[in-house]
This record gives sequence, structure tokens and C-alpha cells, in this order.
Amino acid sequence: MNEIQSKKNALIKDTKKLSQKKYRQQSGQYLIDGWHLVQEAIRANAAIQTIFVTSRGYEESKDSLQTVDAVLYLITEEIADYLSELPTPQGIFAVVAKENQLPDQLKGNWLILDNVQDPGNVGTMIRTADAAGFTGVFLGTGTADLYSSKVLRSMQGSNFHLPIVEGAIPEFIEALRAQEVKIYGTELNKDALAYTNINTYPAAFILGNEGQGVQKDLLAVTDQNVYIPIYGEAESLNVAIAAGILMYHATGLDH
Repeated sequence: MNEIQSKKNALIKDTKKLSQKKYRQQSGQYLIDGWHLVQEAIRANAAIQTIFVTSRGYEESKDSLQTVDAVLYLITEEIADYLSELPTPQGIFAVVAKENQLPDQLKGNWLILDNVQDPGNVGTMIRTADAAGFTGVFLGTGTADLYSSKVLRSMQGSNFHLPIVEGAIPEFIEALRAQEVKIYGTELNKDALAYTNINTYPAAFILGNEGQGVQKDLLAVTDQNVYIPIYGEAESLNVAIAAGILMYHATGLDH
């Protein structure tokens, strides 16, 4: 196993740059931090290219690491602190290549995110889509970057379990329609359909920005717009909570 002793090492500097979106885009790579995420990547046969591990991290994970076809580097605790955005790093990191996740078959339940900007919300919704057995998640323009450290931590490895696609929402809506998927927008509008009246499967739900909701031009091209009734005094639901309610309702239609 190769060893790196200094955070000034060129490879370490390049790896640190993956904390920035522009470098992730240029390199086609992203960095995962922590044993749980690395383990999920190993289980999913993700395209792991490099693993950095401290002596402590190696002792805790060496049996699994022996099965990975990737370059392995032993690093110091100082380097681990430099690479990590966590206050107490676990001492293991992996550089993973981005992969095209668009499946050949789109039919099924989908979650579509329109300009959802909070990384915690995005990661939570992807994780919930995974738990609810959704076919995949589509990230529209303006949505938090899938490969940011906060989104990766919130997903807890769910990005290795289901397709996550990025692009323009209108084109994706048409692709889903071709597969006979019903498109539902979400809005705070009692003239819309209460979600409990949805009875069509498969379905795709568009969830919008935390402040503005789904863009009006998208609401105009859906098959139906729905709302979740508010019975108390709260003005609205957190977007990730709303998504969870809708996704589990749709899953219940098929089970």
C-alpha cells in the first residue's frame, strides 16, 4: 500500500478540489467521506478509483478493502482532517467516477425536484425515494448538486441504489408520458386535487423550491396538480416531508 505523509502532496491537493462543484464537473469524479458511504459504494460495485485511509480506518475496514479494485493510499490523520468536512473524520475516503444513471426503462414512480436548493432536503428526498421503492429521482435545474458533501451525507448511500438523473424537467416529463406515467405537480392551492384522491399508478411528483414552490410553467403542463391538506396552523410543510407523504401514498397504490 502506498503512503502519503503530507497534505501538500499533489494528489491530495487534487482530491481536496473535489469539494468544489466545478472540479467535480471537470474531472467526472466525486469524493465520499466515511466508512458507511464507502461500504455502500463497494456493495454497489460503484466505479471507485482511489481510496485514502488512515491506519485507524484501515484496521476497521481492511477485510472489505481487500475486495476493491482501486488504488489504496495510507494517509495521516492530518490529511484526513484536511480532506474531510466533518469535525471528526472516520479516516476513510473514496474517489468515485460519476456514472450515467439514466435507465433504459423509465416506467414506474419518479420524484422530480424543481430548484430544490437545500442539500439536506435533496438528500433526504432521495433517501426516502429509495425507501419507498421509487424507480428514480430527477434533479432539475437549480437543484442542489447531487455530489456535494452535504447531499451525499443526507442520502446515506441511496445514490447507489436507484437512478438519479439531472437535466431539463420539460423534456423528462415528455419521456415519462411516453411510458404512460402520470405527472403530478404540487402546489398550495385548494383548487388542486387532494393527494388522497390520487389513484393512478405509475406516478411522477414534481416538488419545488422551498420558498417559491414548483414553477408555474411546469404546473401548467402537468396532468394534475395536487396538494396536501393542512389541518393545523402551519403555513406549509417542509418539502422533504411533503415528498415523503406523496411517495408513500403512490407506493401504497401498487402494493
